[in-house]
Amino acid sequence: MTVAVAVDKALYDEQGYVIVSDLILPENLEVLRAACDRAIAKTRSGLWPHRRTVGKQFPPFDDSNPDSWGVQHVMHPDLAEPTFAEWYTSDPLINVSKELLQCNEGELQMELFNLLINPLEHDFALRWHRDDVRENATTEEEVAALGLWTHGVQWNAALYEDSCLYVVPNTHALPRTEEQRAQSMTQTPPTNPLDMPGAIQVTLQPGQTVFYNSNILHCGAYNSKQRRATLHGCMGDTRGGSTRARNVLQHGLLWMTEDRFRDQLSERGKRMLRALIDMKEGVKGDVGYSQLN
Repeated sequence: MTVAVAVDKALYDEQGYVIVSDLILPENLEVLRAACDRAIAKTRSGLWPHRRTVGKQFPPFDDSNPDSWGVQHVMHPDLAEPTFAEWYTSDPLINVSKELLQCNEGELQMELFNLLINPLEHDFALRWHRDDVRENATTEEEVAALGLWTHGVQWNAALYEDSCLYVVPNTHALPRTEEQRAQSMTQTPPTNPLDMPGAIQVTLQPGQTVFYNSNILHCGAYNSKQRRATLHGCMGDTRGGSTRARNVLQHGLLWMTEDRFRDQLSERGKRMLRALIDMKEGVKGDVGYSQLN
């Protein structure tokens, strides 16, 4: 059964984010929770090495801390959880992405799919940032970068109540004010994210998804005592060419070029993967990293 999911494109364009309900059908919620439980258990036990490490806010991640705040590459065939790829290529997610990107299905590009989880031993936070604009960018550099960032969409889909994300609405289209710049130039996470001028806290109920332009000014605060399993991914539009290459390829996606990954995908997934590989093959040299830890 295909369920139509309503999304307010005008609101997304205006504020840089929008919350969508019913993207995860009730019958799929428990299936995804169970898959996440298995993936989290493997990560915390050391059986799954691809993780976001407490102490490292951005890639490259390492093993400097045994505690984790994320599970990387959940569609990887070695994780053996096909429900993730099935959901990534499902009608509701595809249709909302097409609407927000204003593209057709043939222009969709497969990108990242990860899982955000609560650390067990440490509260953890990310500093205020834009995903692909450095904190020391000048106003002119910000304006130029933000103008390019229209060919991708990112989302957090909560499987349990989630209040970790903070955003500053409208900053996907505007450079920082001097007050905002002062609080986002440091490498140190904020003590209270709501001290940032214009900041709001985004709270999702189980099954809700927030779609956002990842160059909106945002940060995250993780409570080690609050259970979190939030699907975190992004999807691109091939009309953007290589504009998203660094943001995507910095995560190390060689495994996505292997036949054994492609062969497990639906025909829709294979088309989207081909677009990603075309972008990867079109970029010469090392793409580097969007941010520094």
